[in-house]
Amino acid sequence: MSELRETRLEKAKALEALGQGPYALRFQPSHSTAVLQESHADLANGTEKAVEVSVAGRVMARRVMGKLAFYTLADETGTIQLYLDKAVLNVGASEQSETGGFNQITNLVDSGDWIGVTGTLRRTDRGELSIKVHSWQMLTKSLQPLPDKWHGLSDVEKRYRQRYLDLIASPNSRETFRRRAKMVSAIRRWLDEKGFLEIETPVLQAEAGGADARPFVTHHNTLDLPLYLRIATELHLKRLVVGGFERVYELGRIFRNEGISTRHNPEFTSVEIYQAFADYVDMMDLTEKLIASVCKQICGATKINYQDNLLDLTPPWRRCSMHELVEQETGLDFLKFGDDRHAASAAMVGIGLDAPAKADSVGRLLNEAFEQAVEPTLIQPTFVIDYPIEISPLARKHRSKPGLVERFELFIAGRETANAFSELVDPIDQRNRLNAQQERRLAGDLEAQGVDEDFLQALEVGMPPTGGLGIGIDRLAMLLTDSPSIRDVIAFPLLRPDS
Repeated sequence: MSELRETRLEKAKALEALGQGPYALRFQPSHSTAVLQESHADLANGTEKAVEVSVAGRVMARRVMGKLAFYTLADETGTIQLYLDKAVLNVGASEQSETGGFNQITNLVDSGDWIGVTGTLRRTDRGELSIKVHSWQMLTKSLQPLPDKWHGLSDVEKRYRQRYLDLIASPNSRETFRRRAKMVSAIRRWLDEKGFLEIETPVLQAEAGGADARPFVTHHNTLDLPLYLRIATELHLKRLVVGGFERVYELGRIFRNEGISTRHNPEFTSVEIYQAFADYVDMMDLTEKLIASVCKQICGATKINYQDNLLDLTPPWRRCSMHELVEQETGLDFLKFGDDRHAASAAMVGIGLDAPAKADSVGRLLNEAFEQAVEPTLIQPTFVIDYPIEISPLARKHRSKPGLVERFELFIAGRETANAFSELVDPIDQRNRLNAQQERRLAGDLEAQGVDEDFLQALEVGMPPTGGLGIGIDRLAMLLTDSPSIRDVIAFPLLRPDS
């Protein structure tokens, strides 16, 4: 046990002996610090206001100067100074009383402790709004010191591993998660107002489908059944469309057994949206309006700064095919290669791009060229449309372009932020595509999808023409909070064990 912790434990025992227990049951604040700061902004320097207020919060700093002391108290909304005068605090408060006097608060209260205070308002000669404390109460004794204000914030690992310390030390971190929460509420509110219903789908699934991703595997003991954590909500939401719901969505957690990076976390949040009688063009319109509306609500405008880039999210956004973007950036026209994978591979290598063996078709090579050469350049919002059929097993074939599907991905700041299709509703075509995926899985592709027989059975009952859309909530939160890493917007990201 550290000496500092031992000292704080002794103070907790001393408080208990004085009838001022270290862990209170409740306290009723009359105001938040932000409300006090705002409502009394006109109080002149050196004056007092005889209005009694009560606030509660954590002691962030303390200065004791003889018969006076100044503490900084922080609640969720901000901070306020406590003005502690020995003569005032000791009036009517014996050292044995429940609400103790000056010696108790200066000797037994440390930075990090939660306290409640009651007093009147006073603005110091230096202009600091303060509470002139008449009485105080210990709410929770902190046994550990707060992180150093300056060095603690620079320890990135500590910020992620002990998020509670990050939130205590950094108002910016608290604002990030406040904005994220408001963003999620705004998305739900927008969709609800447009007639979409949020319906929950299973997290535990007998067949993981709806995306190319390696799932987490678990087991149900009573049923003796292997199960997967969902990698998407797509296939169950489509079942709901088959059942007659014309506008459905779900905003929730997704689990993919993949690597960790500044833009990937194995547990993340997405919203998937399905609209009957719509196609991928309708979903582009929906995406623009939804994100622009949410951005304006959260950031106050549709032009925002992100990592030294000024992003303009005002609709309409650029729309360009993957083939066109690759040709513009690399000079390679993949349409000329037809089905000649070797020619496409040689052309890629010739301009310095990697052509991995797993990319076993011209369409997969086109996608590789896009990811390597184009994706990082897409800073302003861009709908990349018309993808190769090989990498889009759940999307409808393009109505006029053989070998492609009606799919788009939205890129902002060089990152995929949304993915959408004109959904494949032909059960025969869907079975053939999932069978091809199953063959890839059996050949060793751990991200390939399997055949979900119940989903195919649902399609055979009949699914209307439908547009589907998925938006990455964490990546959108990164944009709207100007956060460089996905770990900055996930309160408790997955990390390697701390050795």
